[in-house]
Amino acid sequence: MGGRVASLIADDLYASGTIAGLLCLGYPFHSQGKPGTRRTEHLADLRTPTLICQGTRDPFGTQDEVAGYDLSDRISLNWVDNGDHDLKTRKRVTGLTPQDSLMQVCEVAAAWCSTLIKR
Repeated sequence: MGGRVASLIADDLYASGTIAGLLCLGYPFHSQGKPGTRRTEHLADLRTPTLICQGTRDPFGTQDEVAGYDLSDRISLNWVDNGDHDLKTRKRVTGLTPQDSLMQVCEVAAAWCSTLIKR
């Protein structure tokens, strides 16, 4: 399931105890290359603990664009330096292979998931 659709149904699932949180790997904050077409209104009121891992060069929402959005305090953002929408990085820029970057995302996601288990 994509991040946008998952975020639209997450609160109902969270309230029923079906899920403990929502992990989005690349969220489409707006249409590709069209920051004016936001898909974020519902994110301001999201009650589900959420981690969004997003590339800093994601055409569906860069770090600079997302910084100005009204997001729920239940949403945590993890920025993948030089990552695209698939979180792929360019080794010549970051010194990390795409696999290295994904491993870092996995470590962040695992740590975040462990905080949900402790609740």
